Amino acid sequence: MSEPNKPLFRDLDPDDIEPETTEVESLCMNCENNGNTRILLTKIPFYKEVVLISFECEHCGYKNNEIQPGGEVEEEGVRVTLTINNVQDLNRKVVKSDYCSVKIPHIDFEIPRQSQKGEVTTVEGVICRAITGLQQDQPVRRIQHPEAAKQIDDFIDTLEGLKSVSTPFSLIFEDISGNSFVENPFAPKADPNCKKEAFKRTIEEDHILGVFTREEVGEEAESNTDDNLHNLEMGTDHVTYEELQGEVLSFPTNCPNCSTPCDTNMKVTRIPHFKEVVIMATSCDACGHRTSEVKSAGGIEEKGVKIEVKVRGPQDFSRDVLKSDTCSLSIPELELEAGPFTIAGKFTTIEGLLKDIQKGIEKGGAEFGIFGDAKDESSASSINNCVSRLSKVLEGSESATLILDDPAGNSYIQMLADEPELDEALKITHYDRSFEQNEELGINDMKTENYEEVS
Repeated sequence: MSEPNKPLFRDLDPDDIEPETTEVESLCMNCENNGNTRILLTKIPFYKEVVLISFECEHCGYKNNEIQPGGEVEEEGVRVTLTINNVQDLNRKVVKSDYCSVKIPHIDFEIPRQSQKGEVTTVEGVICRAITGLQQDQPVRRIQHPEAAKQIDDFIDTLEGLKSVSTPFSLIFEDISGNSFVENPFAPKADPNCKKEAFKRTIEEDHILGVFTREEVGEEAESNTDDNLHNLEMGTDHVTYEELQGEVLSFPTNCPNCSTPCDTNMKVTRIPHFKEVVIMATSCDACGHRTSEVKSAGGIEEKGVKIEVKVRGPQDFSRDVLKSDTCSLSIPELELEAGPFTIAGKFTTIEGLLKDIQKGIEKGGAEFGIFGDAKDESSASSINNCVSRLSKVLEGSESATLILDDPAGNSYIQMLADEPELDEALKITHYDRSFEQNEELGINDMKTENYEEVS
Protein backbone atom coordinates (compact mmCIF):
# COMPACT_ATOMS: atom_id res chain seq x y z
CA MET A 1 0.00 0.00 0.00
CA SER A 2 1.50 3.33 -1.07
CA GLU A 3 1.99 6.10 1.47
CA PRO A 4 -0.41 9.06 1.26
CA ASN A 5 0.88 12.21 -0.37
CA LYS A 6 2.34 14.80 1.96
CA PRO A 7 2.27 18.56 1.37
CA LEU A 8 5.27 19.90 -0.51
CA PHE A 9 5.53 22.88 1.87
CA ARG A 10 4.68 21.78 5.42
CA ASP A 11 4.13 23.87 8.54
CA LEU A 12 7.02 24.03 10.98
CA ASP A 13 6.30 21.47 13.71
CA PRO A 14 8.77 20.60 16.51
CA ASP A 15 7.04 17.21 16.90
CA ASP A 16 7.58 16.31 13.24
CA ILE A 17 10.26 13.60 13.39
CA GLU A 18 10.58 13.49 9.60
CA PRO A 19 10.68 17.07 8.28
CA GLU A 20 11.90 15.72 4.92
CA THR A 21 15.07 17.76 4.58
CA THR A 22 17.18 17.24 1.48
CA GLU A 23 20.94 16.90 1.96
CA VAL A 24 23.44 17.50 -0.84
CA GLU A 25 27.23 17.63 -0.93
CA SER A 26 28.52 21.04 -2.00
CA LEU A 27 31.74 23.03 -2.16
CA CYS A 28 32.82 25.09 0.86
CA MET A 29 33.77 28.58 -0.33
CA ASN A 30 36.02 29.04 2.72
CA CYS A 31 38.39 26.04 2.51
CA GLU A 32 37.33 24.59 -0.88
CA ASN A 33 36.62 21.16 0.61
CA ASN A 34 33.22 19.50 0.32
CA GLY A 35 30.64 20.40 2.95
CA ASN A 36 26.99 19.50 3.54
CA THR A 37 23.95 21.58 2.50
CA ARG A 38 20.52 20.86 4.00
CA ILE A 39 17.37 22.15 2.28
CA LEU A 40 13.93 22.37 3.92
CA LEU A 41 10.67 23.44 2.26
CA THR A 42 8.35 25.00 4.84
CA LYS A 43 5.82 27.76 5.49
CA ILE A 44 6.04 30.88 7.64
CA PRO A 45 2.67 31.27 9.44
CA PHE A 46 0.53 34.12 8.08
CA TYR A 47 3.07 34.76 5.31
CA LYS A 48 4.09 32.32 2.57
CA GLU A 49 6.23 29.35 1.52
CA VAL A 50 10.00 29.59 1.89
CA VAL A 51 13.07 27.45 1.23
CA LEU A 52 15.50 27.22 4.17
CA ILE A 53 19.10 26.44 3.19
CA SER A 54 21.77 25.57 5.77
CA PHE A 55 25.42 24.85 4.92
CA GLU A 56 28.08 23.44 7.25
CA CYS A 57 31.67 22.38 6.56
CA GLU A 58 33.11 19.74 8.88
CA HIS A 59 36.66 20.56 7.73
CA CYS A 60 36.92 24.24 8.67
CA GLY A 61 33.70 24.74 10.68
CA TYR A 62 32.29 27.36 8.28
CA LYS A 63 28.49 27.75 8.47
CA ASN A 64 26.00 29.70 6.41
CA ASN A 65 22.20 30.01 6.47
CA GLU A 66 19.95 31.45 3.78
CA ILE A 67 16.25 31.85 3.11
CA GLN A 68 14.74 31.93 -0.38
CA PRO A 69 11.11 32.59 -1.40
CA GLY A 70 9.31 29.39 -2.37
CA GLY A 71 5.91 30.79 -3.31
CA GLU A 72 4.68 31.58 -6.77
CA VAL A 73 5.12 34.93 -8.47
CA GLU A 74 1.82 36.81 -8.51
CA GLU A 75 0.15 37.55 -11.84
CA GLU A 76 0.53 41.30 -11.27
CA GLY A 77 2.91 43.54 -9.38
CA VAL A 78 1.75 45.56 -6.38
CA ARG A 79 2.28 49.21 -5.49
CA VAL A 80 1.55 50.32 -1.91
CA THR A 81 1.55 54.03 -1.05
CA LEU A 82 1.70 54.57 2.71
CA THR A 83 1.32 57.97 4.39
CA ILE A 84 3.16 58.37 7.70
CA ASN A 85 1.29 60.84 9.92
CA ASN A 86 2.66 60.04 13.39
CA VAL A 87 5.27 58.01 15.25
CA GLN A 88 2.84 55.09 15.67
CA ASP A 89 2.80 54.63 11.89
CA LEU A 90 6.51 53.81 12.05
CA ASN A 91 5.60 50.60 13.91
CA ARG A 92 3.57 49.19 11.02
CA LYS A 93 4.88 45.79 10.05
CA VAL A 94 6.16 45.38 6.51
CA VAL A 95 6.88 42.25 4.47
CA LYS A 96 9.34 43.20 1.74
CA SER A 97 10.57 40.79 -0.93
CA ASP A 98 13.87 40.93 -2.84
CA TYR A 99 12.07 42.52 -5.79
CA CYS A 100 10.55 45.42 -3.82
CA SER A 101 11.80 48.97 -4.30
CA VAL A 102 11.14 51.65 -1.67
CA LYS A 103 10.75 55.33 -2.52
CA ILE A 104 10.44 58.36 -0.22
CA PRO A 105 9.44 61.19 -2.60
CA HIS A 106 9.62 63.78 0.22
CA ILE A 107 13.44 63.59 0.22
CA ASP A 108 13.94 62.15 -3.30
CA PHE A 109 15.28 58.84 -1.94
CA GLU A 110 14.97 55.35 -3.42
CA ILE A 111 16.09 51.86 -2.41
CA PRO A 112 16.29 49.92 -5.71
CA ARG A 113 14.87 46.41 -5.98
CA GLN A 114 17.30 43.51 -5.46
CA SER A 115 19.68 45.81 -3.54
CA GLN A 116 18.53 44.24 -0.25
CA LYS A 117 17.39 40.79 0.80
CA GLY A 118 13.71 40.28 1.55
CA GLU A 119 12.71 40.67 5.19
CA VAL A 120 9.87 41.04 7.67
CA THR A 121 10.39 44.40 9.39
CA THR A 122 8.67 47.69 10.26
CA VAL A 123 8.55 51.07 8.55
CA GLU A 124 11.14 52.33 11.02
CA GLY A 125 13.21 49.23 10.29
CA VAL A 126 13.24 50.09 6.58
CA ILE A 127 14.58 53.58 7.38
CA CYS A 128 17.15 52.25 9.89
CA ARG A 129 18.45 49.68 7.40
CA ALA A 130 18.88 52.42 4.80
CA ILE A 131 20.84 54.50 7.34
CA THR A 132 23.04 51.51 8.19
CA GLY A 133 23.76 50.94 4.51
CA LEU A 134 24.78 54.57 3.98
CA GLN A 135 27.02 54.55 7.09
CA GLN A 136 28.96 51.60 5.73
CA ASP A 137 32.50 52.58 4.64
CA GLN A 138 31.97 56.16 5.86
CA PRO A 139 35.23 56.17 7.94
CA VAL A 140 37.28 55.34 4.84
CA ARG A 141 35.22 57.68 2.67
CA ARG A 142 35.85 60.61 5.04
CA ILE A 143 39.58 60.20 4.41
CA GLN A 144 39.53 59.53 0.66
CA HIS A 145 36.50 61.60 -0.41
CA PRO A 146 35.64 64.07 2.38
CA GLU A 147 33.17 66.11 0.30
CA ALA A 148 31.11 63.05 -0.70
CA ALA A 149 31.24 61.79 2.89
CA LYS A 150 29.92 65.16 4.14
CA GLN A 151 26.96 64.97 1.72
CA ILE A 152 26.16 61.42 2.85
CA ASP A 153 26.35 62.48 6.53
CA ASP A 154 23.90 65.31 5.83
CA PHE A 155 21.52 62.90 4.09
CA ILE A 156 21.78 60.44 7.00
CA ASP A 157 20.71 63.28 9.31
CA THR A 158 17.72 63.85 7.01
CA LEU A 159 16.74 60.17 7.26
CA GLU A 160 17.15 60.28 11.05
CA GLY A 161 14.83 63.29 11.11
CA LEU A 162 12.09 61.27 9.42
CA LYS A 163 11.80 59.10 12.53
CA SER A 164 10.48 62.06 14.54
CA VAL A 165 7.65 62.57 11.97
CA SER A 166 7.71 66.35 12.39
CA THR A 167 5.86 66.53 9.06
CA PRO A 168 3.88 63.77 7.30
CA PHE A 169 5.63 61.93 4.48
CA SER A 170 4.91 59.01 2.15
CA LEU A 171 6.63 55.73 1.35
CA ILE A 172 5.97 53.87 -1.89
CA PHE A 173 6.60 50.12 -1.92
CA GLU A 174 6.65 48.80 -5.49
CA ASP A 175 7.09 45.04 -5.89
CA ILE A 176 7.07 43.50 -9.36
CA SER A 177 6.61 40.01 -7.84
CA GLY A 178 3.48 41.09 -5.91
CA ASN A 179 4.80 39.55 -2.67
CA SER A 180 5.16 42.62 -0.43
CA PHE A 181 2.60 43.71 2.17
CA VAL A 182 1.99 46.46 4.73
CA GLU A 183 0.09 45.91 7.98
CA ASN A 184 -3.34 47.49 8.40
CA PRO A 185 -3.68 48.54 12.08
CA PHE A 186 -7.31 49.52 11.44
CA ALA A 187 -8.34 46.00 10.36
CA PRO A 188 -11.03 44.90 9.71
CA LYS A 189 -11.78 48.50 8.66
CA ALA A 190 -10.27 50.00 5.52
CA ASP A 191 -6.87 51.66 5.93
CA PRO A 192 -7.30 55.43 5.36
CA ASN A 193 -3.55 56.05 5.11
CA CYS A 194 -2.61 53.24 2.73
CA LYS A 195 -3.44 52.84 -0.94
CA LYS A 196 -2.80 49.51 -2.65
CA GLU A 197 -2.97 49.01 -6.40
CA ALA A 198 -1.98 46.25 -8.81
CA PHE A 199 -0.13 46.86 -12.07
CA LYS A 200 0.87 44.88 -15.13
CA ARG A 201 4.54 44.03 -15.41
CA THR A 202 6.57 44.98 -18.45
CA ILE A 203 8.41 42.35 -20.49
CA GLU A 204 11.70 43.47 -18.93
CA GLU A 205 10.27 43.04 -15.42
CA ASP A 206 9.00 39.56 -16.32
CA HIS A 207 12.53 38.66 -17.41
CA ILE A 208 13.97 39.90 -14.09
CA LEU A 209 11.64 37.44 -12.33
CA GLY A 210 12.62 34.65 -14.72
CA VAL A 211 9.24 34.63 -16.48
CA PHE A 212 9.56 33.94 -20.21
CA THR A 213 7.14 32.91 -22.93
CA ARG A 214 7.72 29.78 -25.02
CA GLU A 215 8.60 31.94 -28.01
CA GLU A 216 11.27 33.78 -26.02
CA VAL A 217 13.02 30.59 -24.90
CA GLY A 218 12.71 29.04 -28.37
CA GLU A 219 10.37 26.21 -27.41
CA GLU A 220 7.53 25.09 -29.60
CA ALA A 221 4.20 24.23 -28.11
CA GLU A 222 4.10 20.57 -27.23
CA SER A 223 1.81 18.52 -29.43
CA ASN A 224 -0.56 16.52 -27.31
CA THR A 225 -1.01 13.04 -28.69
CA ASP A 226 -3.31 11.82 -25.94
CA ASP A 227 -6.07 9.78 -27.55
CA ASN A 228 -8.52 11.12 -24.98
CA LEU A 229 -8.06 14.68 -26.26
CA HIS A 230 -9.51 15.67 -29.60
CA ASN A 231 -10.41 18.84 -31.43
CA LEU A 232 -13.94 20.07 -30.85
CA GLU A 233 -15.44 21.72 -33.91
CA MET A 234 -18.02 24.33 -33.07
CA GLY A 235 -21.05 24.52 -35.32
CA THR A 236 -20.77 20.94 -36.59
CA ASP A 237 -23.09 18.01 -36.08
CA HIS A 238 -20.54 16.30 -33.83
CA VAL A 239 -20.47 18.75 -30.90
CA THR A 240 -23.23 21.15 -29.91
CA TYR A 241 -22.90 24.20 -27.68
CA GLU A 242 -25.11 22.53 -25.08
CA GLU A 243 -22.78 19.52 -24.99
CA LEU A 244 -19.80 21.81 -24.46
CA GLN A 245 -21.57 23.39 -21.49
CA GLY A 246 -21.92 19.93 -19.97
CA GLU A 247 -18.20 19.17 -20.25
CA VAL A 248 -16.04 19.28 -17.10
CA LEU A 249 -12.46 20.07 -18.05
CA SER A 250 -9.52 19.11 -15.85
CA PHE A 251 -5.99 20.50 -15.93
CA PRO A 252 -2.91 20.08 -13.68
CA THR A 253 -2.02 22.82 -11.22
CA ASN A 254 -0.47 23.30 -7.78
CA CYS A 255 -2.33 23.43 -4.47
CA PRO A 256 -2.61 27.08 -3.33
CA ASN A 257 -2.06 25.95 0.27
CA CYS A 258 0.90 23.53 0.13
CA SER A 259 2.04 23.74 -3.55
CA THR A 260 1.66 19.98 -4.08
CA PRO A 261 0.68 19.05 -7.68
CA CYS A 262 -3.06 18.41 -8.01
CA ASP A 263 -5.90 18.84 -10.52
CA THR A 264 -8.37 21.68 -11.04
CA ASN A 265 -11.80 21.01 -12.53
CA MET A 266 -13.40 23.73 -14.65
CA LYS A 267 -16.92 24.08 -16.03
CA VAL A 268 -18.92 26.77 -17.81
CA THR A 269 -22.42 27.23 -16.40
CA ARG A 270 -25.23 29.77 -16.50
CA ILE A 271 -26.64 31.45 -13.40
CA PRO A 272 -30.42 31.98 -13.79
CA HIS A 273 -31.42 35.60 -14.42
CA PHE A 274 -27.76 36.60 -14.69
CA LYS A 275 -25.05 35.38 -17.07
CA GLU A 276 -22.56 32.63 -17.84
CA VAL A 277 -19.66 32.05 -15.45
CA VAL A 278 -16.64 29.76 -15.28
CA ILE A 279 -16.45 27.71 -12.07
CA MET A 280 -13.07 26.24 -11.05
CA ALA A 281 -12.65 23.82 -8.13
CA THR A 282 -9.40 22.45 -6.69
CA SER A 283 -9.05 19.63 -4.16
CA CYS A 284 -5.67 18.59 -2.73
CA ASP A 285 -5.20 14.99 -1.56
CA ALA A 286 -2.00 15.89 0.29
CA CYS A 287 -3.21 18.58 2.72
CA GLY A 288 -6.98 18.32 2.24
CA HIS A 289 -7.30 21.94 1.13
CA ARG A 290 -10.28 22.71 -1.07
CA THR A 291 -11.00 25.89 -2.95
CA SER A 292 -13.48 27.10 -5.53
CA GLU A 293 -13.27 30.16 -7.70
CA VAL A 294 -15.62 31.86 -10.14
CA LYS A 295 -14.71 33.97 -13.17
CA SER A 296 -17.13 35.87 -15.35
CA ALA A 297 -17.43 34.31 -18.80
CA GLY A 298 -18.60 37.62 -20.24
CA GLY A 299 -16.91 40.99 -20.53
CA ILE A 300 -17.09 44.10 -18.39
CA GLU A 301 -20.61 45.47 -18.16
CA GLU A 302 -21.51 48.93 -19.42
CA LYS A 303 -22.19 50.11 -15.86
CA GLY A 304 -21.02 49.17 -12.39
CA VAL A 305 -23.42 47.64 -9.87
CA LYS A 306 -23.94 48.18 -6.15
CA ILE A 307 -26.02 45.55 -4.35
CA GLU A 308 -27.30 46.00 -0.80
CA VAL A 309 -29.04 43.18 1.05
CA LYS A 310 -30.38 43.22 4.59
CA VAL A 311 -29.38 39.94 6.24
CA ARG A 312 -32.23 39.40 8.70
CA GLY A 313 -31.83 35.72 9.49
CA PRO A 314 -32.08 32.20 8.03
CA GLN A 315 -34.49 33.38 5.31
CA ASP A 316 -31.64 35.38 3.72
CA PHE A 317 -28.78 32.92 4.36
CA SER A 318 -29.75 30.75 1.38
CA ARG A 319 -29.58 33.55 -1.20
CA ASP A 320 -27.12 32.70 -3.99
CA VAL A 321 -24.20 35.13 -4.25
CA LEU A 322 -21.73 35.62 -7.08
CA LYS A 323 -18.80 37.79 -5.99
CA SER A 324 -16.29 38.62 -8.71
CA ASP A 325 -12.60 39.42 -8.19
CA THR A 326 -13.22 43.12 -8.82
CA CYS A 327 -15.99 43.38 -6.22
CA SER A 328 -15.42 45.05 -2.85
CA LEU A 329 -17.70 44.33 0.09
CA SER A 330 -18.62 46.05 3.33
CA ILE A 331 -20.85 45.58 6.38
CA PRO A 332 -21.45 49.08 7.86
CA GLU A 333 -22.87 47.80 11.17
CA LEU A 334 -19.62 45.93 11.86
CA GLU A 335 -17.39 48.68 10.41
CA LEU A 336 -15.95 46.00 8.12
CA GLU A 337 -14.59 46.74 4.67
CA ALA A 338 -12.75 44.48 2.23
CA GLY A 339 -11.45 45.75 -1.07
CA PRO A 340 -11.40 43.91 -4.40
CA PHE A 341 -9.21 40.77 -4.59
CA THR A 342 -9.30 40.39 -0.78
CA ILE A 343 -11.59 37.39 -1.23
CA ALA A 344 -11.32 35.51 -4.52
CA GLY A 345 -14.28 35.41 -6.87
CA LYS A 346 -16.75 32.74 -5.83
CA PHE A 347 -20.30 31.46 -6.24
CA THR A 348 -21.76 30.67 -2.84
CA THR A 349 -24.56 31.72 -0.48
CA ILE A 350 -24.75 34.68 1.87
CA GLU A 351 -24.10 32.31 4.77
CA GLY A 352 -21.07 30.85 3.00
CA LEU A 353 -19.68 34.30 2.18
CA LEU A 354 -20.06 35.51 5.78
CA LYS A 355 -18.31 32.37 7.06
CA ASP A 356 -15.44 32.94 4.61
CA ILE A 357 -15.06 36.52 5.88
CA GLN A 358 -15.10 35.32 9.48
CA LYS A 359 -12.49 32.61 8.85
CA GLY A 360 -10.29 35.04 6.93
CA ILE A 361 -10.29 37.59 9.77
CA GLU A 362 -9.69 34.92 12.43
CA LYS A 363 -6.82 33.39 10.47
CA GLY A 364 -5.30 36.74 9.58
CA GLY A 365 -2.79 37.07 6.79
CA ALA A 366 -1.42 39.68 4.45
CA GLU A 367 -4.56 39.80 2.30
CA PHE A 368 -6.47 41.23 5.28
CA GLY A 369 -3.54 43.39 6.41
CA ILE A 370 -3.36 41.31 9.63
CA PHE A 371 -0.08 39.78 10.72
CA GLY A 372 -1.03 36.76 12.83
CA ASP A 373 -0.45 37.05 16.56
CA ALA A 374 1.56 40.27 16.23
CA LYS A 375 -1.43 42.57 16.84
CA ASP A 376 -1.61 45.41 19.37
CA GLU A 377 -4.40 45.51 21.96
CA SER A 378 -6.54 48.02 20.07
CA SER A 379 -6.37 46.11 16.79
CA ALA A 380 -6.94 42.76 18.51
CA SER A 381 -10.00 44.13 20.33
CA SER A 382 -11.48 45.48 17.09
CA ILE A 383 -10.90 42.18 15.29
CA ASN A 384 -12.36 40.08 18.14
CA ASN A 385 -15.42 42.34 18.30
CA CYS A 386 -15.98 41.99 14.54
CA VAL A 387 -15.65 38.18 14.69
CA SER A 388 -18.05 38.02 17.66
CA ARG A 389 -20.70 40.12 15.92
CA LEU A 390 -20.33 38.09 12.72
CA SER A 391 -21.10 34.99 14.81
CA LYS A 392 -24.29 36.67 16.07
CA VAL A 393 -25.31 37.50 12.49
CA LEU A 394 -24.74 33.87 11.48
CA GLU A 395 -26.78 32.71 14.48
CA GLY A 396 -29.64 34.97 13.36
CA SER A 397 -29.66 37.01 16.58
CA GLU A 398 -28.41 40.18 14.89
CA SER A 399 -29.13 41.71 11.50
CA ALA A 400 -26.60 43.37 9.20
CA THR A 401 -26.39 44.95 5.76
CA LEU A 402 -24.10 43.30 3.21
CA ILE A 403 -22.99 45.66 0.43
CA LEU A 404 -21.29 44.45 -2.77
CA ASP A 405 -19.82 47.14 -5.01
CA ASP A 406 -18.52 45.87 -8.34
CA PRO A 407 -17.38 48.46 -10.91
CA ALA A 408 -17.19 45.68 -13.54
CA GLY A 409 -20.87 44.81 -12.99
CA ASN A 410 -20.15 41.08 -12.70
CA SER A 411 -21.56 40.38 -9.22
CA TYR A 412 -25.00 39.12 -8.31
CA ILE A 413 -27.29 38.32 -5.33
CA GLN A 414 -30.39 36.18 -5.78
CA MET A 415 -33.82 37.81 -5.50
CA LEU A 416 -36.49 36.14 -3.36
CA ALA A 417 -39.27 37.65 -5.48
CA ASP A 418 -40.08 37.83 -9.18
CA GLU A 419 -39.44 41.58 -9.32
CA PRO A 420 -36.73 43.61 -7.53
CA GLU A 421 -39.37 46.00 -6.18
CA LEU A 422 -41.07 43.14 -4.32
CA ASP A 423 -37.90 42.09 -2.49
CA GLU A 424 -37.78 44.59 0.38
CA ALA A 425 -34.41 43.37 1.68
CA LEU A 426 -32.59 43.76 -1.65
CA LYS A 427 -31.56 46.99 -3.37
CA ILE A 428 -29.70 47.02 -6.72
CA THR A 429 -28.19 50.23 -8.11
CA HIS A 430 -26.42 50.58 -11.47
CA TYR A 431 -24.01 53.50 -11.79
CA ASP A 432 -21.56 55.07 -14.22
CA ARG A 433 -17.94 54.29 -13.41
CA SER A 434 -15.47 57.03 -12.53
CA PHE A 435 -12.27 57.62 -14.50
CA GLU A 436 -10.24 56.02 -11.68
CA GLN A 437 -12.40 52.87 -11.74
CA ASN A 438 -12.04 52.61 -15.53
CA GLU A 439 -8.29 53.02 -15.08
CA GLU A 440 -8.13 50.13 -12.59
CA LEU A 441 -10.11 47.93 -14.99
CA GLY A 442 -7.84 48.90 -17.89
CA ILE A 443 -10.70 50.36 -19.92
CA ASN A 444 -9.13 53.78 -20.51
CA ASP A 445 -6.30 52.22 -22.53
CA MET A 446 -8.55 50.01 -24.64
CA LYS A 447 -8.80 50.80 -28.34
CA THR A 448 -12.15 49.55 -29.63
CA GLU A 449 -12.17 51.29 -33.02
CA ASN A 450 -9.62 50.96 -35.82
CA TYR A 451 -7.55 48.79 -33.49
CA GLU A 452 -5.80 47.12 -36.42
CA GLU A 453 -4.12 50.39 -37.31
CA VAL A 454 -0.66 51.00 -35.89
CA SER A 455 -0.74 54.10 -33.72
